[in-house]
Amino acid sequence: MSGEASAPPATSPRAPRPGIQKSSGAVTKKGDRGAKEKPATVLPPVGEEEPKNPEEYQCTGILEVDFAELCTRWGYTDFPKVVTRPRPQPTFAPSASTSEKPTVDDQRLSGSCSLNSLESKYVFFRPTIQVELEPEDKSVKEIYIRGWKVEERILGIFSKCLPSLSQLQAINLWKVGLTDKTLTTFIALLPLCSSTLRKVSLEGNPLPEQSYHKLMAADSTIAHLSLRNNNIDDHGAQLLGQALSTLHSCNRTLVSLNLGFNHIGDEGAGYIADGLRLNRSLLWLSLAHNRIQDKGALKLAEVLRPFELTHIEVVERRRLLLEKGSQERSRSPSTSRHGDSKTERDKNQLMGVSSFALVEKDKTQTVKTPKGLGKKKEKSGEVVKKEEKSGPGQSPTQGTPKKEDSAKAGKGKVTIPEQKLSKGKGAKTGSKEKRSILMESELVGEATEMVNPLLEPVEHRDGKVFMPGNKVLLHLNLLRNRITEVGLEAFLTVVQYQAQFAKSKSASKGPVGLLWLSLAKNCFSPQCPAYAMIQELMLPRDPISKCRHKEEEPVASST
Repeated sequence: MSGEASAPPATSPRAPRPGIQKSSGAVTKKGDRGAKEKPATVLPPVGEEEPKNPEEYQCTGILEVDFAELCTRWGYTDFPKVVTRPRPQPTFAPSASTSEKPTVDDQRLSGSCSLNSLESKYVFFRPTIQVELEPEDKSVKEIYIRGWKVEERILGIFSKCLPSLSQLQAINLWKVGLTDKTLTTFIALLPLCSSTLRKVSLEGNPLPEQSYHKLMAADSTIAHLSLRNNNIDDHGAQLLGQALSTLHSCNRTLVSLNLGFNHIGDEGAGYIADGLRLNRSLLWLSLAHNRIQDKGALKLAEVLRPFELTHIEVVERRRLLLEKGSQERSRSPSTSRHGDSKTERDKNQLMGVSSFALVEKDKTQTVKTPKGLGKKKEKSGEVVKKEEKSGPGQSPTQGTPKKEDSAKAGKGKVTIPEQKLSKGKGAKTGSKEKRSILMESELVGEATEMVNPLLEPVEHRDGKVFMPGNKVLLHLNLLRNRITEVGLEAFLTVVQYQAQFAKSKSASKGPVGLLWLSLAKNCFSPQCPAYAMIQELMLPRDPISKCRHKEEEPVASST
């Protein structure tokens, strides 16, 4: 009898899963479920005994089992299923050779679709957690949640079951009704996850306070961030630009940032441009489908070629040089008085990073960044070698393997020396950043060897100090904005300068400057001479077109 009595509770949480049960809310069991699940404020009395059960549960690393068990323990009787993400089947290719099979498959498909039951008709719209699995060991690689509200309690369940996924590389949340509060909860659970997690996509989740910049904090390990369709305006762009870099802080982990389909105008583009002044890690930036006009385009173009330092930047540069020189003299008393010359900087490239960290410590009294940087400074190249060995099996996502291996040893604080790991590795490219991430990964080694941008060799003209400009950004997408020929001319100047600079630096270790620039569908004629010149100059730099030419050459010679 006891076995029979315990059987219904085990099956009851799964029985009401289909979408039909909501219509029968009057039934007592479902009424109980409604009382438990809907009002979050009623939960505390039940929560006194409920949290004990989830705490006792040890996650197995199988998301389907863990999520279902934790939902049941937290009082849910109806919760989303964990399903494998459907992939489009190549039905057209085999149909040419095999004529019978498609017809059988089509009959089966039409038979299943012709069922009038709600079960089959609305199965696509039911809340699910879609997962993409590693082909070898079937471990969860990516998580996709779309179209249903992810509340605080669900995030609490994720904070328990996601850390056990050792190969998790990406989390994609599309239209899940995030709020500024739940975003903060989501950000708090990211450090608990595996060190392989490098990609976060939060699309279609507009927030009143636009607090997306918190995803790019100094201790963030996110390398790929997509924020499309979030109604981000100039204020949100200002926060994001400041997260990219300020005078005393800089994000060193973010490789790609997608801000497409937002409401960013000239002012916001200016803030993003300000963030690119001293940022030397971002390789891929999309501002497609925004409201940027010529003023914003001129700001973006300005930072991609030599630009004048502001008075505050000049003062900070002198501070860094003095501090760097005094550090070098204290380390080796025999060092000459002019120890901060260009040759010394080339020898001690990592010193620039550590001095930058110390300035940050002086200014902001934060210990996080200096800690990571200090460790790397003390052991320099030896630590890099150790890190390469220490994080072997982590197969990272979207073109930044080097960072992810090193992040494990550096406790998530990816610093400039760690990024040097990418030099010799051929990275796998991901789905979103497919055009230029492959080439970006090759450049990370060179870009990160550079010291704090304020310590780069500068040029003095007419009593003004000019920096070389940002040559780390490889991919810039400004498709479908409101740029006219005025902004176009500014980008032509950039492309001409970078092409000339790249020729003079032909012996460098990797590509320098833009490899891909999209200005199509703006407010100028496609036949415009400046646009034609930009395309002509960019064509030989585009890695995709280079690959096509290489493939076509042997074909042409054989014919």
